[in-house]
Amino acid sequence: MKKMAVVYWSGTGNTEQMAEAVFQGAKEAGAEAELFQVGQFSAKSVEDFDVVIFGCPSMGAEVLEEAEFEPVYEACKGKLSGKTLGLFGSYGWGDGEWMRDWEQDVLQLGALLPQGYLILNETPDQEGLEECKNYGKNLAG
Repeated sequence: MKKMAVVYWSGTGNTEQMAEAVFQGAKEAGAEAELFQVGQFSAKSVEDFDVVIFGCPSMGAEVLEEAEFEPVYEACKGKLSGKTLGLFGSYGWGDGEWMRDWEQDVLQLGALLPQGYLILNETPDQEGLEECKNYGKNLAG
């Protein structure tokens, strides 16, 4: 059974809804999953999990949230080589550039991204939440 961490930051609640659905999907697939707001997670925690799924919305000029999320992610980067990851988040404008940049960053670190990333525009609808659940299930499988 895979141990999975879903680690997220959310400003308006959209990415939080996504995180909860990813978490549910992982649990339904039989994973031992835990859900963390980013402030509850640290670089030391990375080693405790087989899969770490990070969620952060697009902020400002299509960047990760800089005050809370990015410092934790930066601290974790040294432990991500060879680690299976997932990336997700919501956006309100732009075309997903922040996620493509983030994807490149984790791949350059040597992390594995077997399911790619998942982005949704604005508040997730029922179909979007199903996509999130399936993302969690697929990473658990």
